[in-house]
Amino acid sequence: MKQCTQCGKCCLLYSDGGLSASAEDIEAWETFNPSIAEYVVDGKIWMDPESGEQLTRCPWLELLPANSTSAPDKYGCSIYQERPEDCRHYPTSIAEMVRDGCEMIEVSDLNAPGQAQKTLDRLMSDSRPPAQRAKPYSSDKPVRHG
Repeated sequence: MKQCTQCGKCCLLYSDGGLSASAEDIEAWETFNPSIAEYVVDGKIWMDPESGEQLTRCPWLELLPANSTSAPDKYGCSIYQERPEDCRHYPTSIAEMVRDGCEMIEVSDLNAPGQAQKTLDRLMSDSRPPAQRAKPYSSDKPVRHG
């Protein structure tokens, strides 16, 4: 499994209403970072502060400067240290990574998903607890692909 490539797929895929924040996240934003709290309406995140409508993209997702004209786009999060729990915990499982086209996953991970899940849990240990085993990628049986 590769380290995160900062491709932004997860942020782009879920930032238009597919994310939630815990009550603790929202309370912390209201108390310590009101500029983030401005994008919360009735517990829903990434809402337009003026219209109250759901934004189609996370307001904190930033396209990073490219190293070269041929380099793939890379993204960063301007509230990384204060990002919501959904963002801190993603990705949680190999199945989720496959479904979402995560660029961290490699063919060898599909051939040994149990070991890949352990690797993922280790990579994510600074931002979330280990994931519960999820079907169908819960054993070390190879996953059919191709």
